[in-house]
Amino acid sequence: MNRRRLVRHAVVSLALLAFATAVAPTDAATQTSPDSARIAELERRLDAMSRELERLDLGEDVVRADSARFGLGPGASKVYQIDRGVSIGGYGEFLYENYADERQDGTPSGRLDRLDALRAIIYVGYKFDDRFLFNSEIEVEHADEIFLEFAYLDYQLSDEIGVRAGMLLAPLGLVNELHEPPVFLGSERPVTEQRIIPTTWRENGFGVFGGNDRFSWRVYMMNALDGADFSAMGVRGGRQKGSKALAEDFGFAARVDFTGTPGLLAGLSAYSGGTAHGREVDGSPVGGRLDIWDAHVDYRSRGVWLRGLIAGASISEAAELNALAGLAGNEGVGTGMLGWVVQAGYDVLRGTTIDHELFPYVGYERVNTQRDVAPGFFVDPATEETITSLGLAWKPIPQIIVKADLQLHSNAADTGVNQWNVNLGWLF
Repeated sequence: MNRRRLVRHAVVSLALLAFATAVAPTDAATQTSPDSARIAELERRLDAMSRELERLDLGEDVVRADSARFGLGPGASKVYQIDRGVSIGGYGEFLYENYADERQDGTPSGRLDRLDALRAIIYVGYKFDDRFLFNSEIEVEHADEIFLEFAYLDYQLSDEIGVRAGMLLAPLGLVNELHEPPVFLGSERPVTEQRIIPTTWRENGFGVFGGNDRFSWRVYMMNALDGADFSAMGVRGGRQKGSKALAEDFGFAARVDFTGTPGLLAGLSAYSGGTAHGREVDGSPVGGRLDIWDAHVDYRSRGVWLRGLIAGASISEAAELNALAGLAGNEGVGTGMLGWVVQAGYDVLRGTTIDHELFPYVGYERVNTQRDVAPGFFVDPATEETITSLGLAWKPIPQIIVKADLQLHSNAADTGVNQWNVNLGWLF
């Protein structure tokens, strides 16, 4: 509250000063007017402080989200905010999953409860000068698996456009780039953004990026996914993760977001690329082009937090890809996929004297990874799934979050297993 009052006082003071300067009488001797450059500078400062006040009124989460840069979360983009040298950041999460004993159809679920040191991340960046920087994410998953999540070099051509090369996060969806636990609701990442947009999806490549006060955008060329590892549950298995990646086929990814209103992120993204990497089945080359698209929105204003995403995918010559993978019957990857998710939460502590945030939230998701199948294959009804979530997220400070939710899973095969989860997450 003190910071908010100081900003209000500064805005009022600047406004009065600008008015006094504008109406100051001209010099009778020289007939000169007030310094126009001084007035322009006052107007610029007034506009900047007014926007800062608006962000503060919307909430601390918006201020924290506004610190993200060029498609990365607040922790991952710290290197962009220093003048020179080393930058260190990170995030992590622990996840407890408690599964129901029975499936929808009343048969035993066979699922055992788990408590997992899910992720521990270190961001390491280095800013060489005003133009060149290096950024990276090193991840430890499940306490014993180490991955390079991204690593790239940027060259800033101007304040609004740059060139990037290395291991890149595909710029699709809401979670693939912005996956630090305090910046999204839900104890687990949406299923749509795991099976159709295979979060976390990173590949080797290069591209251009940029933005201004109203829009941000990215266009990348990356090595393509490996279609021989697709399945009935989607394209997630096709991620090559930059490790000796097959590169006979490349894909193109593009994204544009509107960010001109504080608290709002709304945009579109798409990807297209081959997946067979020059391989053949029975002496004939395999096609297997994959197209993915999504539309997304994240809006935070005065305690309200709304998120929504719809994503689809289509695969040509899926039968040949399934033959390449040795899949038959209902195991094959679908030719068409569709998923969507909506979430809504409200900070019930907003406006109180308690300097915490507490978000009850609800979520609803439907995903179908075999919406259409290739001739000769048939649908596994378990691939058409609905997830309803009821949860509570507590933030004692903006960088730390505790999320607990109940997930109700149902599918067309009546094999869904309900669960409740607890997630402890942080970023720095």
